[in-house]
Amino acid sequence: QNEKELQDVVKQQEEKMLQLIDKSGEVMRLKAEVSELKRLLQRAETEAKVLWEEMRGKGHQVDTAYVQERVMLRREVDKLRLLLVEKEDENIRLTDKY
Repeated sequence: QNEKELQDVVKQQEEKMLQLIDKSGEVMRLKAEVSELKRLLQRAETEAKVLWEEMRGKGHQVDTAYVQERVMLRREVDKLRLLLVEKEDENIRLTDKY
């Protein structure tokens, strides 16, 4: 009788663990998706900002190659800023850890 109850409890615990693992995987997938969406949003905001600045300054005489180059440069700046913040965060975590 006790052995049967123990087996049932162990089985329930295993099922709970599997559910938690499934939920953990879902959370990780959703976090990755949120990260990708944030990156896409930042990219769109960067492009909109450059285009708005160009349209405001030139009216309808817009050099598309120049605008594309500015968008690319702005993206690079944003990417480098993000990398800097990530490295600073990593350094803080490492100094806190040790």
